Formats: sequence, C-alpha cells, structure tokens
Amino acid sequence: MNQLYNDKELSRQQLKSKETKARIFQAAKDILRKKGYEELSIKNICEEAGVSNGSFYHHFKTKDDLLSYYIEEQPNINPDLLDLPADAKDAKETIIYVYINYVRYCEELGVEFMSNYYTPKNQSLNPLIRTERSYPIITVQNYLRKCIDAGIINTKISLDALSTDIRMIVIGNVFEWCLKQGKADFEENMRRSLKVYLDGAF
Repeated sequence: MNQLYNDKELSRQQLKSKETKARIFQAAKDILRKKGYEELSIKNICEEAGVSNGSFYHHFKTKDDLLSYYIEEQPNINPDLLDLPADAKDAKETIIYVYINYVRYCEELGVEFMSNYYTPKNQSLNPLIRTERSYPIITVQNYLRKCIDAGIINTKISLDALSTDIRMIVIGNVFEWCLKQGKADFEENMRRSLKVYLDGAF
C-alpha cells in the first residue's frame, strides 16, 4: 500500500515538474518573440513564468541550457533507425532523415524562436563547450562513428571534420530560413545540401 502511495506521489511530482518546465519554456519563447535574446534573462523568464529562481535552477543551469534542452532533446528519433545501415547509401539517408526531422521541429518552434536561438551569444551552440546531450549533432556523430568502425563508411577526412562540416551546413540552412523569415524551402534546402556534401564525403 505504501509503495502504491509513493508511486502516486512520484507521478504527481513528475507531472508538476513537467508542467513547470513547460511554463518556463513558454515564458522564454514569449520573451524571445516579443523582445529578443537581449531581454532573455533568468529574472525575466521567472517573472513571465510565475516561478522562483530556485525552480528555474532546479531544472536548468542557464538560460542557454533551457533553450538547448528544448531544441536538442525534444525531437524523437526511433532508435532502431540508428542501427547499422546496410551500406553507405542507407547511412546517408538516415543522416538526412535525422536533420529533416530537426527541420520540422524548428518549424514548429517558429522563425522568431530560431532567429534568437542561433546567435553567437548563445554559448550552448559553441562546439567547444557544449554538453553531450546535444541533438542532433551528437546523435549523428555517434552514428557516423559506429558506421566507420564497422567499415560501412570509408572517408578520407576525420570524424570530427565530418561532424563539423555537417554542423556548418545545418546552421547555414537554419540561418537562411530565418533570414528569409520562413519563406525559404527549408526542408528541400537541407536535404539537397546534405546530400551533395555526403555524396562527396563517402
């Protein structure tokens, strides 16, 4: 009986935690949309969300950590998709699929959010200090490593260089889409540029 009660309490706590996180993120989105990254402070986020600073820090380390969590962890990829591919062609298609899924998630978040997220001031984008959590960059890098180790992919450049090139292509496509206020063919541009690069890489 006590175990059942504890499970219910845990479920309530988990639900409350999820709701608080959602409120904090919505507040950040609203501030980004109305005022831009410059006004995105933890103080302003907490005031907008109606939560304490303690609540914020319970869930996130910094404002950039908050943004990164939602942009990098939320899209879902079927883990079976990331099993070893049959050949290099399948590997390329999987990598492109991961980033097309990312494109669709960016579109859900909206141009205003993405425009303010992709700023040099957002240190969560810095590959030198970013955490291992980052989707989809680490997802793809780990997938490439697995394919290279299995001999499915043969490339003349290092894994780090390959991952960096892909990251720059992706950021360029996001920037182009934001620059054109969402009027660029985001999905097709991402698909085409990644395919051209990957066809030349392996």
